[in-house]
Amino acid sequence: MKLFPLFTDLHDRLVLVVGGGAVAERKAQALLEAGARVRVGAPELTSALAGLRNQGRVEHLAGRFEPAWLDGAWLAVAATGDREVNAAVSEAARARRLFCNVVDDPELSSFQVPSIVDRSPLIVAISSSGVAPVLARRLRERIESLFDHSLGPLAALAARYRARIRAAHPDLGARRRFYDWLMDGPVAALLRQQRPAQAETALDQALARPEPAPEGSVALVGAGPGDPGLLTLKALRALNEADIILHDRLVSDEVLALARRDAERVSVGKRPGEDHNATQARIHALLIEHARAGRRVVRLKGGDAFIFGRGGEELQALREAGVRYEVVPGVTAALACAAYAGVPLTHREHAQSVSLVTAHCRDDDNDLDWPALARAKQTLAFYMGVSQLELLSARLIAHGRSPRTPFALIENGSRPGQRVLSGPLERLPALADAHGIRAPALLIVGEVAALAPDLHWYGQMLEGAPQPAAA
Repeated sequence: MKLFPLFTDLHDRLVLVVGGGAVAERKAQALLEAGARVRVGAPELTSALAGLRNQGRVEHLAGRFEPAWLDGAWLAVAATGDREVNAAVSEAARARRLFCNVVDDPELSSFQVPSIVDRSPLIVAISSSGVAPVLARRLRERIESLFDHSLGPLAALAARYRARIRAAHPDLGARRRFYDWLMDGPVAALLRQQRPAQAETALDQALARPEPAPEGSVALVGAGPGDPGLLTLKALRALNEADIILHDRLVSDEVLALARRDAERVSVGKRPGEDHNATQARIHALLIEHARAGRRVVRLKGGDAFIFGRGGEELQALREAGVRYEVVPGVTAALACAAYAGVPLTHREHAQSVSLVTAHCRDDDNDLDWPALARAKQTLAFYMGVSQLELLSARLIAHGRSPRTPFALIENGSRPGQRVLSGPLERLPALADAHGIRAPALLIVGEVAALAPDLHWYGQMLEGAPQPAAA
């Protein structure tokens, strides 16, 4: 280990920053946030530093560096951009046995300023020992995605209740189990939901019991259309906290690979010969069973659970069973597939509204308002429509939509095998059959679909029927 990591209390302690430019400004701001008294030495200051000086928040020593500037300081930071001056600051600090950081110069530095993930009072610091600051920054970005902002209030709450927790659980093993419950249970969930008063009440009630029983929960998580890069930060955190993941068949392997390694994974897709209602009843039973067993359950659905995902039915079942739950939205297929195909769902010249429609319809299905769907100047996004393409195009044309209306059919949207087929509505079934389009695929109908050939940027673009082989 090249560097020994420290977390330093600088409250009301003097730190010298040498330099008056943008880098020195950033360092001074960070030191002020840590409660330090900041002295800035430089011939000139940025407007922001001058403002801090005028407000009395920093002390300014004008001119070129002198060792006397270090009088009374606990730390020094050299940020001048002039290596000769920076070296003089480093040497003077060394002579006084003061730690000194020279920005972007590890050879002259006796300490490094790490990249920071701030969830105060919880602080995570990442250092590359000064040799690869870009790598440290990239790691910080990844770590940021794992830590919810509610962790700070949770740590502060735990600190306030520390004495009561020790008194209620003098046994070390019991105390550890209580802290696990505190971090994973309803208190943390209520803080994530911005309900601090209820969180504190839940903690008070738990301390009144000898030891809280494990309490399970369900997170209804939207996995997006397949590209793991579209997973939200909250979804990633939920996957890393899960004990068991009940996932749909269409959730990509790449998304599942981001989950906690030891989490149990259970596919809950439709079984051969099983109708959809029976499948849904089985999913409800599994969610309730595992949550009641004290497990953290993630119900992982492709796209967004509340758009043709039966997420509302699952919440109703959980609420009726008294199971605690939360919802993490996902990027729905219409948004993602359209974006990856270069199709804007709205456009001031072509479409002023968007309709999201399930294409699971029968020949005699009268549930859809076909005359309304057939109106021009709107975009239609049909989910689960590959098996219904002939019916969809015929119904829209029969109710007044022009046969020349453009369509874009997006297969495996956002995934490595994405293909986009475009053409006129009247040729939709024939072109899809000729190119062998298969589910999962999303159909977009409307004038905006004509932009796909020019604006697509991902995957393969198909236009028109395949050419016959030469004789």
